[in-house]
Amino acid sequence: MIIDIHGHYTTAPNALGEWRDRQVAALQDPAMAPRRSDLEISDDELRESIEANQLWLMDERGIDLTVFSPRASFMAHHVGSFETSSEWAAICNELCYRISRLYPGRFAPAAMLPQSPGVDPATCIPELARCVEEYGAVALNLNPDPSGGHWTAPPLTDRYWYPIYEKMVEYGIPAMVHVSTSVNPAFHTTGAHYLNADTTAFMQLIQGNLFADFPTLKLVIPHGGGAVPYHWGRFRGLAMALHKPPLEEHLLDNVFFDTCVYHQPGVDLLLEVIPTQNILFASEMIGAVRDIDPWTGHHFDDTARYLDDAGLDEAELGAIQEHNARAVYPRLDALLKQQGR
Repeated sequence: MIIDIHGHYTTAPNALGEWRDRQVAALQDPAMAPRRSDLEISDDELRESIEANQLWLMDERGIDLTVFSPRASFMAHHVGSFETSSEWAAICNELCYRISRLYPGRFAPAAMLPQSPGVDPATCIPELARCVEEYGAVALNLNPDPSGGHWTAPPLTDRYWYPIYEKMVEYGIPAMVHVSTSVNPAFHTTGAHYLNADTTAFMQLIQGNLFADFPTLKLVIPHGGGAVPYHWGRFRGLAMALHKPPLEEHLLDNVFFDTCVYHQPGVDLLLEVIPTQNILFASEMIGAVRDIDPWTGHHFDDTARYLDDAGLDEAELGAIQEHNARAVYPRLDALLKQQGR
C-alpha cells in the first residue's frame, strides 16, 4: 500500500466557508450568528468535491489511502473564543468523518482540536474523545501556536499540554504538530509560519524531556521537519550543549517526519539524514503548493515521484510508504486489518 498521512479537506464545498464567514461576522454582530443546522452539504456535494480533486489525484499517483483532517489554515484557533473554535471544529471534523464513510477504503479521519489562545487544552478532550470513539479518528492535529503567529503558548514540553498527551496515550493515537493561519505579517502562513513551527517544535522537544513522562507518545513533524534535516548537525550540537542524550536516543523513538518536501534534492537530504523508520510518506495535496514545477513537468506536491527516484531499495520504500505509518498510527493499522489489508 501507499498511505499518505498528511491530507486536508481543502476542497470542501463553498457552503462551509460561507458558514464560517457568518460565524466570524457574529463576533461583532451576534445577530449574524449561524446555527449548525444552517449548514447543509449533501453527500453528492461531498462526492463532487472529492472525486474531482483528492480522489482523482490519489488514483493518478497510486495513493491507496489518505489520513484526512480539516483544512489546516481554516482551523484559525486565534479567532473568537473557545466556543467559536468548538463549534467550528465539530463541523469540520464531521465533514471529514462523512468523507471517510463515503470512501471507507480511501480516507481515514484525523481530528481538529477546538484550541483557543490561553484556554486550558483540557477543554479539547470532549471533541477529541468524540472523534476517536464515534468517528474512528486515527490521529489528531495539534497546533503549538493557537495565537496565529504570535507564539503565546508554552512550549510543547510544558505540563500545560499534558491533558492532551495523556488522552493520546490512552487512545494510542499520534499527533501531527501543525499550525494554522498566521495573522502576524512577519510570517507568511505556508512559506514561513508552517516551516518555522516545524523547526520550533523540534527544538522545543530537544530542550525538554517530554518522552520521559510519555515514553509511548508519538509526534509527527510535517513538511519534512522544516529546517531540521538541513541543520541536523546544529541540532546535534545544541543537544550536546544542553547535556541531552544523542538525538537518536532522546527523540527518534517518538518523533517522526513526513515527506511533504517539494523537490528532489530536499527529499534526498531527508532520506540521507533521518533514519528510514522515522519517515512517513505524505503529500499534503491539494494544499499550499498546487502548481506544476516547470523544471520537471510534474506537480510540486507529487511526492511519490521523489521517492521513486531516490534510489531506495524495496524494504526502505515499503517502510516509508506503508509500514512506518501502520506502526505510528496503530488505529489506522487496526482499521486496515479490519478491511483485510
